[in-house]
Amino acid sequence: MTQTVLTTLSPDWPCQVKSPGTHDWERTATRWLRDLLPARYAGYSTLTRHHVLLARHAQLQIQHEMRAVRVALETSRVELPALGVVDAVIENTIRMYAVELAQLGRLARGVRLVGEALAAAGPAPRRTTVRGAASA
Repeated sequence: MTQTVLTTLSPDWPCQVKSPGTHDWERTATRWLRDLLPARYAGYSTLTRHHVLLARHAQLQIQHEMRAVRVALETSRVELPALGVVDAVIENTIRMYAVELAQLGRLARGVRLVGEALAAAGPAPRRTTVRGAASA
């Protein structure tokens, strides 16, 4: 008999991540979180093995990106003319930063939701190695 998992997900839940409790949802969650990080982080087994740490780091990464975009947005009108950027390009740049800030806000909410769901699911299963015969 197939069990159906019925959940109502927040609109901020990322569409790339299956619903918590469904088959393979944690794998889709960790893949999505890894994709939010710079590629160099894929080599750190601590992040790839501990999903809650991965979610925490993704959240920190998004927060730092949001700070960088806010600084770029706030300083565009002052710094870009000195670099020779024309007014029309400055206005387009400001709009681009505003759109990116909104997108990062949505990503931050999605990361928070996925991180909470991963934390509620508990730690990832540990692999154990059996060495020698066990004595009773």
